[in-house]
Amino acid sequence: MTTMFNAARPPIAPPSMLRASGTIVWRNLIHIKRMPEMLLDVTVQSVMFVLLFAFVFGGSIQPPGDVSYKEFLLPGIMVQTMIFSSAVVAMGLTNDLQKGIVDRLKSLPISRSSVLVGRSISSIIHSSIGIAVMGVTGVLIGWRIRGGFADAVLGFALLLLFGFALVWLGIWVGSLMRTVEAVQGFMFTVMFPLTFVANTFAPTEQMPSWLRFIAEWNPVSALTQACRELWGNGMPAGADAAWPLQHAVGASIVWSIALTAIFAPLALAAYRRRSRD
Repeated sequence: MTTMFNAARPPIAPPSMLRASGTIVWRNLIHIKRMPEMLLDVTVQSVMFVLLFAFVFGGSIQPPGDVSYKEFLLPGIMVQTMIFSSAVVAMGLTNDLQKGIVDRLKSLPISRSSVLVGRSISSIIHSSIGIAVMGVTGVLIGWRIRGGFADAVLGFALLLLFGFALVWLGIWVGSLMRTVEAVQGFMFTVMFPLTFVANTFAPTEQMPSWLRFIAEWNPVSALTQACRELWGNGMPAGADAAWPLQHAVGASIVWSIALTAIFAPLALAAYRRRSRD
């Protein structure tokens, strides 16, 4: 009997970072399944945005070239949705830190970075649902992708790449702020000017010169212009446009890499400090 109770336990290998991150993603998706109202911002709200801008404001905005406003609108509003993914990951991370969920995960034999990776991937999935909903809504009101298949895939890939870059901004803010309400107030104060002082919903040509300069050097404008060109939903930028709009695809990639290089180290440092509190 003594020998039986003193037998050594077999070693339990900790899960790999990939497996641990997948578990975190699954946990967040189950959370959405149990609280489907968390999808209101990428389902009902997405449809409302498309219909509101297409039918209420569309009659007073004339995009350049022979392009309908509905086709001009959809790339911009999809870009806006990916930008708001940073707010989703920020609020989710702050909520987990505030409720002590991250502390419980830290007690497990898993990589600490898997929490961030899992939260980031689930946030991208959350926003991708909104992109799909808006795409279906756009098709129903007349939007079409008129470019080739490879260009269409590249446009969606740029959306995901830019969304991933801004996820690091969300992790940084989520690690700094102490409450979800503070995160929500800060992120939407930043996100709304970022998306509206751009070419997302209106052409930049008719803006005052100083505002047009800011709008055309806004990373959001480059991404929106890239998606419009790749999907055949807009004209190439004019000769008087800023460099990022004339080289929209390359500029979108450069902006995404630059934003990741800036915010990823800040986010990791802030998360380490916060998780030690």
